[in-house]
Amino acid sequence: MNTLSPTPTSEINKKLLRMEGISKSFPGVLALSDSRFELRSGEVHALVGENGAGKSTMMKILGGIYEKDAGHIFLEDKEVEIQGPRMAQHLGISIIHQELNLMPHLTVAQNIFIGREPRSKIPFALDDKAANQQTERVLDMLNLQMDPTMKVADLTVAKQQMVEIAKALSFNAKILVMDEPTAALTDTEIDELFRIIRQLREKGVGIVHISHRLEELKQISDRVTVMRDGKYIDTLQTKDATIDQIISLMVGRVIFETAPELPEVPSKEVVLEVRNLNRGKVLRDINFSLMKGEILGFAGLMGAGRTEVARAIFGADEYDSGEIYVNNKQVHIKSPGDAVTCGIGYLSEDRKRYGLALGLDVKENVVMSTMKKFMRGLGWMDFKKIVSRGNEMVKALNIKTPSLEQKVKFLSGGNQQKVVIGKWLTADTDILIFDEPTRGIDVGAKSEIYKLLNDLAHQGKAIIMISSELPEILRMSHRVVVMCEGRVTGILNANEASQESIMKFATMRSNVVRKN
Repeated sequence: MNTLSPTPTSEINKKLLRMEGISKSFPGVLALSDSRFELRSGEVHALVGENGAGKSTMMKILGGIYEKDAGHIFLEDKEVEIQGPRMAQHLGISIIHQELNLMPHLTVAQNIFIGREPRSKIPFALDDKAANQQTERVLDMLNLQMDPTMKVADLTVAKQQMVEIAKALSFNAKILVMDEPTAALTDTEIDELFRIIRQLREKGVGIVHISHRLEELKQISDRVTVMRDGKYIDTLQTKDATIDQIISLMVGRVIFETAPELPEVPSKEVVLEVRNLNRGKVLRDINFSLMKGEILGFAGLMGAGRTEVARAIFGADEYDSGEIYVNNKQVHIKSPGDAVTCGIGYLSEDRKRYGLALGLDVKENVVMSTMKKFMRGLGWMDFKKIVSRGNEMVKALNIKTPSLEQKVKFLSGGNQQKVVIGKWLTADTDILIFDEPTRGIDVGAKSEIYKLLNDLAHQGKAIIMISSELPEILRMSHRVVVMCEGRVTGILNANEASQESIMKFATMRSNVVRKN
């Protein structure tokens, strides 16, 4: 196994990578057009842009996942043709995707050395002891305390990400691409990740950092390259660039970061009430109400129980005890179908797994939860009505798609999110639960989602919004429910909520609830 040794000072800041004139098309979509990117050794280079700008496509070409249609790739000034992921690894290129590529039933060591396991002297037998020892050496380089024999399924998302980094280092990677590495991490875990990134930078590794969290760029990157609509726009020195400048380059238009005025809650009409909801140790005595036309924010640290509340209300998880009232009538929700019948829609934080059928097209996803509405006699589908509804949602939600026949897996994250919203609007649900509605989408798409949430509230829809981003919670919520360790520890009105007050309740272990 190769090990990562310190890089001589003379080698730092050398050009590791040049990508020039890169173009790539998919059916109905020009993903990249004459785009470029460069990376130096010992550099953290941020790659930013709206969803659909071409960032991930560019890096997948570098990683051998996609074949470029045109252009040139140079590694240390030598042109290469990267024919597959295995060749990319051989060239010292490793990519850590947003959806981690690990086998949960295998151990840390088995994941790191999968396909190249040390062999014992016995024919066809693997040497697990040697694999564990080699894994320990890689983990030591990163100053990580982790058991090589532990199953990956038992690790946190942050630890799983560290396994991916260790796996990359075991290949002696010169270039490490990290796609949205902090999306599911807590602040403490992000600090640990950044420590490791800085350590790798000091050793001469070139790191490409793809993120929608622009505030992170100032902390970790040396340069920022901006892409828009599949094209290279500009490269800036991070220390000299402002967030507003980067946003302007990303979207090609002004994005107003101040919130559209929140609609007033026109009445005190309670449309949803939860009383004493319990589920094992995950949820304990959950009580809150939601009013017509209200956006009710749910805040808390990871593991606080926010998503578990949403899943229980929606019937995705069975709760032990408690009562749920919709429009002052007690309902018994045993399944998502029951929830939809009660007028409740749930937009999961994992839209690709729970919100969309990626292999189906836009119009099919829009109507998939209410197919009965689009059936004629004898079970025939009314395709004219389906197309009409699809066009209506594309127009109303400004979904950017070449056609209604485009498969949703080819849409950007923000547009995928809009398709899920269109699905629940088609179901005519009056209570909408948005779980991390802007996770993994860019600043321009975020602004559109915010406007859409406000428009829905203006229409009288009642909205629960779960978010890990406190500025988002403060910007969008009429009231904020704060949770800690499965309990509601505070309920704050918008005029008294602040990052400090929310964090106070988010770290409060006792069940002292402030009601408003």
